[in-house]
Amino acid sequence: MDREASTSHIHVLERTLLDENAEPTDLPLSLLKGITNGFSPAHQIGRGGFAEVYKGVVGKRMVAVKRLSKTFALHENKFQEEVKCLIKARHKNIVRFLGYCADTQGKMEDFEGNLVMADQRNWLLCFEYVCNGTLDKHITAATCGLNWRERYQIIRGICEGLLFLHKKRILHSDLMPANILLDGHMVPKIADFGPSRCLGEEQTRYITQNLWGT
Repeated sequence: MDREASTSHIHVLERTLLDENAEPTDLPLSLLKGITNGFSPAHQIGRGGFAEVYKGVVGKRMVAVKRLSKTFALHENKFQEEVKCLIKARHKNIVRFLGYCADTQGKMEDFEGNLVMADQRNWLLCFEYVCNGTLDKHITAATCGLNWRERYQIIRGICEGLLFLHKKRILHSDLMPANILLDGHMVPKIADFGPSRCLGEEQTRYITQNLWGT
């Protein structure tokens, strides 16, 4: 991507950050690589079984970039389902989704002594940066840490976010303290929609055939 096109996409991401009503958009791999300094270990802020999370710098603001790993083991529909759920999940108690990247490139790899052209998938998701980390880092004994009012507001916010998801017929499927983020005002935001599922209008249940996650 040339410099002019890269600058244009950065401006799009900046405008999306500033406009709360802006829709999530497709983002080029080169942009997400650039704002994370090439997915530098110094920018890494989280890591799970199927993804790493990096802090990205966009102008004077920051974003979080989730880069899926082991994509060879994931079906393409899996990534599409996560993006679909995230686009529908717009609520003050759900981490704000800014955009996505689905980039596939051919790369020569050695397979049993032969060079073959293999698809190298780059699946990434971009979110608002939530400064106070995950809820599990803040859970302490009742006599220290968060006061009762803060605890109550966090519990209430999680419930409101979950109620919104259920009204939208979205099953999160992996709700736990490590998947709840807290912003500068300790407002909880539900995150990590990897195992999530969007039900159809007439669908009343979903049977999980391949278990993964927590």
